[in-house]
Amino acid sequence: MAGFAPRAPRFIDIVEAVRTYQPTADFELLHRAYAFATEKHDGQKRKSGEPYIHHPLCVAKIIAEMRLDAASVCAALLHDVMEDCNVSEEEMKERFGAEIAFLVDGVTKLGRVNFTWREDQQAESFRKMLVAMARDIRVVLVKLADRLDNMRTLEHMKLESQIRIAQETMDIYAPLAGRLGINWIKSELEDLAFKYLFPEQYQELLQKTKRLQKDHERYIADVVKRLQAMLAEGGIRAHVSGRLKHLYSIYRKMRQNNVDFEQVHDVIAFRAIVDTVTQCYAALGIIHSQWIPIPGRFKDFIALPKPNMYQSLHTTVIGPNQRRIEIQIRTHEMHKIAEEGIAAHWKYKEGGSGGVDEKDLARFAWLRQLIEFQQEVSDPAEFIEAVKVDLFSDEVYAFTPKGQIKVFPRGATVIDFAYAIHTEVGHHCAGARVNGAIQPLRYQLQNGDTVEIITNPNQHPSQDWLDFVATGRARSKIRAYLRAEERKRSIKVGRELVERVFHKRNMSFARFLKSGACEKVAKALRYASADEMFAGVGFGKIEAQEVFDAAMADEKAQKELQPSFIEKAARAVASMSRTASGISIDDVDNVVIRFASCCNPLPGDPITGWVTRGRGVTIHRRDCPRAMELDPERRVEVTWSERLKTTRPVALRVITTDRPGILSNVSAAFSEAGVNIQEANCRVAPDGTAINLFHFQVDGAAKLQMLMRKIQSLDGVYSVERA
Repeated sequence: MAGFAPRAPRFIDIVEAVRTYQPTADFELLHRAYAFATEKHDGQKRKSGEPYIHHPLCVAKIIAEMRLDAASVCAALLHDVMEDCNVSEEEMKERFGAEIAFLVDGVTKLGRVNFTWREDQQAESFRKMLVAMARDIRVVLVKLADRLDNMRTLEHMKLESQIRIAQETMDIYAPLAGRLGINWIKSELEDLAFKYLFPEQYQELLQKTKRLQKDHERYIADVVKRLQAMLAEGGIRAHVSGRLKHLYSIYRKMRQNNVDFEQVHDVIAFRAIVDTVTQCYAALGIIHSQWIPIPGRFKDFIALPKPNMYQSLHTTVIGPNQRRIEIQIRTHEMHKIAEEGIAAHWKYKEGGSGGVDEKDLARFAWLRQLIEFQQEVSDPAEFIEAVKVDLFSDEVYAFTPKGQIKVFPRGATVIDFAYAIHTEVGHHCAGARVNGAIQPLRYQLQNGDTVEIITNPNQHPSQDWLDFVATGRARSKIRAYLRAEERKRSIKVGRELVERVFHKRNMSFARFLKSGACEKVAKALRYASADEMFAGVGFGKIEAQEVFDAAMADEKAQKELQPSFIEKAARAVASMSRTASGISIDDVDNVVIRFASCCNPLPGDPITGWVTRGRGVTIHRRDCPRAMELDPERRVEVTWSERLKTTRPVALRVITTDRPGILSNVSAAFSEAGVNIQEANCRVAPDGTAINLFHFQVDGAAKLQMLMRKIQSLDGVYSVERA
């Protein structure tokens, strides 16, 4: 046991550390927690062979380093007793009170989540942890301390466990520490995870930095001396320090820029801590007057703080010996927040219980947004995906026209911005004015953009939006809309299919709906409602004939569902106009007609029909590649009705040169042809051509061909094709 003593802190040292910042803490409670943890973990050992109690002591030490309250330290000491020692939450409440029991339970639930799997139970545990975070952020702080100590001893685990835990740390816990502003934990977690995920690259980089350590130390000392003197000469008293960036940070730069270690220039970061915000900007001016700044590498996080409250000025300059160096300038208060994050805002309330001031907690808007989001999403896999994308990405800051800041993950588009304002704004987003210029839906937001969303009541989400949105909220809302629309269509198709079977068998579908028989049949077929049953028919999960057979199960139903004289007469009239869809089908009566979206046939196009399970007959153009792949046995002969008088939706893709006036000429061609453009999406391709997609209604293929010829004849138009 003595061999393990250096790693595990003494309990008395933890107590004394707490006494330095919370002298009124309940130390008797701390002693009871330590005694209980020691008793429960007695005889247990870790993979390393050390007594298990060493781990809770190390976690408690990290919590004390964060300067959290006695309840948090108790939770750290006790965080494994519920999971590993069969201690119930009720016993925890009786022994240590509701507050500590709540913290330990929250940490226990989070410990059960394996983020590399996508199972409902694990995602649900994470949801509960988020709710606990919203109520008490200490839950995740204790879990971060637990994960940090586990990562420090990961070498004793099996290789597959090392990789799984390291990946989970890199994906979830390190970014979470960053979001909470606790950068020293974030950096250490990243380096430890890097060590196990990329061992060869880690060792190579470690050796290279060690070889250059003495050179770096001399250079850092020289720059610190010069920088301090430079600022003092300008009348600014500053505490200046320098350091080599942590290994994973350097490795990330190498990957992002696709360069070797020797080509990463700004591997050294310096920090100047001054007294006031005014001095921050004054110090920046002095530094830029002495050393040449690198264009595009200045960031003002004082005027525009990060979501985790981080504030600093960042600049990269050409320093002594023509080496690039990064310099951060901040006040003492900013430095405290940068190092400690949310823990820097800890307040001690009456009775010794700790908490974060409401004003400070309100600044963690991302946490509130995540809580709201988890209440909206039912699919656990979708939720975990959104957490990884939304919570742990580099931020882009954009503004509403009124100056309100919106924060997005890098790669977010106009649609993400629209959904961040309101769901309905997102659903009807047709484009945006970004910094005064019209931009398409795919436009990716840049830092500082001012965005005004343009809506159109006829615009609705489409499947291809999912290809370029970046936020979990937008993705979830689009999917929900598409699912709802698909369900509506399926219910409608299902009802029509069942109705046609009833009519074909000379039974009353109207009476089936009104008599209550419909709901009874739905329950008999194990559906929650009639709509769910019709949706099942529409999706092809059940045949319309099965619904009819269930409805005719007894003689009483057969009598009740006989059609009245009036209904028979109405049905006869309706049969006279059975080609209302515009399609005549050989040897087939009373069937649902659907037009294929892949080729979108127009009146006058050569067409063919294919029987689709649960969806009636789908009409394709004869030259449609998709139709060629279908089963020939399901093909039926179809023709356009001579009495057809209707318009059909169509889309044209027009590729043009990118020059002023070309879009106006194309629009004029539509007007001359008597065609109204309902929607237009325009973007410029990397090769300089403009790709324009126009949606409109037209009454036949002949008129469409005439329009296409007219557009093709315009100067600057390269190609015109149906989309």
